[in-house]
Amino acid sequence: MKKYTSVDDINDLIEFLQFTKEIKNNPLGNKQLGKDKTIGLLFFNPSLRTRLSTQKAAQNLGMDCMVMNLNSDSWTLEFEDGAVMDGSASEHVKEAAGVISQYCDIIAIRSFPTLTDKEKDEAETVISSFVKFASVPIISLEGAVEHPLQALADALTIEEYKTTQRPKVVLSWAPHPKALPQSVPNSFVKIMKKMEVDFVITHPEGYELNPKVTEGVKIEYDQEEAFKNADFIYAKNWSSYTDYGKVVNKDPNWTIGKRQMDLTDNARFMHCLPVRRNMIVTDEILDSDASIVIPEAHNRVYSAQAVITKILEGLK
Repeated sequence: MKKYTSVDDINDLIEFLQFTKEIKNNPLGNKQLGKDKTIGLLFFNPSLRTRLSTQKAAQNLGMDCMVMNLNSDSWTLEFEDGAVMDGSASEHVKEAAGVISQYCDIIAIRSFPTLTDKEKDEAETVISSFVKFASVPIISLEGAVEHPLQALADALTIEEYKTTQRPKVVLSWAPHPKALPQSVPNSFVKIMKKMEVDFVITHPEGYELNPKVTEGVKIEYDQEEAFKNADFIYAKNWSSYTDYGKVVNKDPNWTIGKRQMDLTDNARFMHCLPVRRNMIVTDEILDSDASIVIPEAHNRVYSAQAVITKILEGLK
């Protein structure tokens, strides 16, 4: 594996999930692989699970880990080619990526979208610039349009908890007070399309995701209809794609509670976290035995470790 910036970088998901399960069963079994290697974690935006799980994964492999918050600890970066740098940016990504590549064997980056400039966001400007100008492999810790490490952990969680060969998985939009990216749902859709599942997306009209991402996937605008006989409910908010970055609906009837979960086949509840209690999902569901959000978060370690392992093996 040369990089991991998209779910599309996984060629054989079944093989990759089996590999991830083996790592989970023996997380310290390959501790020599990362000896004398360094991973740099660069954050343009806040993080809890992504930062800690990736650090833990690197430590399990014997790596040194350097963490930097780019918005507070670093010079402001310029990403535009040919820019006259007479503004706030003090350093161009060309030099920054080149220099960091001298210090790190792998660079992992987290950068959120603008949610105002669709073209810029879909170009994945920050991460794609590091892919272009760095001389070491790049991992996305969430970008403007994808969160591939989260999706891999989600897929592993479904594999572990499924009770039928082809479970029904529902991705449900839920209300949120702020405009959120489409990165988590985009990657979740992509990875579900690679799995043996009956997959449905449900959301109010106006919250359609990028049609290139959802091509071939059933979309149901009636949440209750979508939830019928489901085995997994994955809740997530996202802002509008067509009316880009806007919150066009906050309907509280889409908050996931007992009414909806009673329609399922004793479904498991999933969410990437952090989650807004009693807005995305009620306390009753989140605190119930149906919720597997904590094991799901635990799997973030092993999804990251599998990716880092594959990249380190490619460096030999």
